[in-house]
Amino acid sequence: MGYGLLFALYPLLVYLGLRYFDPRWLALLLIVAASSRLVRAGFSRRIQVLAGVAVIAAAGYTLLTGSELGILLYPVLVNAVLLSLFGASLLQPPTIVETLARIKEPDLPEAAISYTRKVTQLWCLFFLFNGFIAMVTVALVTQGFGREWWLLYNGFLAYVLMGTLLAGELLVRKRVRSRISGIERNHERA
Repeated sequence: MGYGLLFALYPLLVYLGLRYFDPRWLALLLIVAASSRLVRAGFSRRIQVLAGVAVIAAAGYTLLTGSELGILLYPVLVNAVLLSLFGASLLQPPTIVETLARIKEPDLPEAAISYTRKVTQLWCLFFLFNGFIAMVTVALVTQGFGREWWLLYNGFLAYVLMGTLLAGELLVRKRVRSRISGIERNHERA
């Protein structure tokens, strides 16, 4: 099983794992899988440090206390890490979205750079919202509502929302791209 799939299935694995195993075993699994993924993937130092802190905070709490709370909070921490990375890129450009766009198109026009900044802001709002709802699901578990709500949101609805945002952005990007191309053609004619 690839690491990406492993982390996509994290909520389901935690949900099922907590039925049969002590939370500490799941915390150890999280540390091993995340550490291996961070080292092998070649992420930047900043991502490695932030993601490492999230893993250590979540798994460490569970290891120290035996409480499932730490591993349930992991999706909240992932959203916090992504929010901080995307938000920091707004303060110190290029934004993450611009960096990704330049892989395909190294010479981005100014209008495209402005668009990537707006998309980065949109992803920041998404990570803020998603992290908040993930936190609400953890609160529901601690109030005795069962882990099903946590699993439903973090293991399904969050992915649906993320996919919807990504698909919508791809559709808008096509429109923006054609508009930018039209503007560039008009400038060349003038």
